[in-house]
Amino acid sequence: MEPNTLLDAILDEAGISHAGLAARINQLGRCRGLALRYEHTAVARWLKGQRPRGQVPDLICEILGERLHRPVGLDDIGLSGPGLRRETDTPLSGFVERATALWRSDEQQRPHLLDAPALTGTSAVMPVWEWENPPEDFDVSRDGLTRVGMADIEMLRAARSHYEQMYRKAGGIATRARIVGFLNSEAAPLLRGSYSDATGRQLHRATGGLVAVAGICAYDSDALGLAQRYLHQALRLAKASGDRGLGAYVIALLVNQSLFVREYRQAVAFAEAALRAAGPQITPALSADLYAMQAKSYARLGDGASALSCIRRAEAAAERIRPGLEPAETGYVQPGLVNVQVAEALLSLGDLRAAREQADAAVDTPAHDRGRVHRLAMLTHIELRQGDADRAVANAAQMTEQARGMESQRLRDRLRAVREHLAETGSSATDEAADLIDEVLRVPL
Repeated sequence: MEPNTLLDAILDEAGISHAGLAARINQLGRCRGLALRYEHTAVARWLKGQRPRGQVPDLICEILGERLHRPVGLDDIGLSGPGLRRETDTPLSGFVERATALWRSDEQQRPHLLDAPALTGTSAVMPVWEWENPPEDFDVSRDGLTRVGMADIEMLRAARSHYEQMYRKAGGIATRARIVGFLNSEAAPLLRGSYSDATGRQLHRATGGLVAVAGICAYDSDALGLAQRYLHQALRLAKASGDRGLGAYVIALLVNQSLFVREYRQAVAFAEAALRAAGPQITPALSADLYAMQAKSYARLGDGASALSCIRRAEAAAERIRPGLEPAETGYVQPGLVNVQVAEALLSLGDLRAAREQADAAVDTPAHDRGRVHRLAMLTHIELRQGDADRAVANAAQMTEQARGMESQRLRDRLRAVREHLAETGSSATDEAADLIDEVLRVPL
């Protein structure tokens, strides 16, 4: 079930508590000859996505309309059909209201949203399919109270860069609340503002880049369902912008999440969709990352031939990267990233020697702090597999120091995995390195 963020938002606007809404429904029901006995727990279930029975949705509309002194329809409370509609089924204006309602619920740390499970099956695939296929947005202009100009769009672009750098240095847990607060205070009013089609395309693109970083931070905080919803929003915003390259970038983030949850066939299919649909708008950096992640997926599936083919394509694309010609979003594809991705694929295929060559090359290439932790973790793992404990201990210690101060669930996963491999070796040196990692993990996030 999808959390009903619209109902949550309008209840907050009306100043009605869960218990207050239940009491009003019971009272209004009695006036209509209905014997209703709802409590606050029922409202909590509705906010999680359960649909109220019978005439209750209409009663909720009547109660809220009277309280807010304006007409309130089923669309306004997220109950327009037999089930909640997906954001991608709605017109762009409706999507904006649903998206901003989710941001608000996230900022208020609503449990029904933070604990939402990741979508699977058709619900996970449809946003990608709808991004790739018609209809396109013919006109994204909007009439609102605030006139949106290029200065506003430049502010959003600068904010995306700011929060991306914060994520790399401090981790997604530390960054998420900041970027969600910015989306609510700055981006939401602009999306509801007044702009032409041309300005609107740029506005949706800039906002899509920001929302994608919010998704990355949610993923890094282990809120996988919430991360997925942010990335689906970013994909819808990318479609409204008309920028296929931005959409392909967002899909690359979904591919990465699919890999993490071991949906390897889905990862392959998503990457193929991005490579196919973006066409000439896809850049060498993004192509390299998508092919490298496909290689990892194929290796996990045991398809060595396809994995090696994707490795060759990833390496060829990496050679064509020209940093000055890449958009800001693909800046994460730094020199050495493809090497570490390829090392992971080769490790899954059992080719330790080639995997170590790639991991060595990745570590020898400068990277931001977060990327360096991942590279050192991969090299340490391979060295331990090869029996080179001394080198592994040195790299594990360096990795641990690099990770200090970062609040990231994904980096913690990396540290724990390395610690397990060190403990399995069982020497005094590896035990000392494991103790260093324990010291970092002892501090709660």
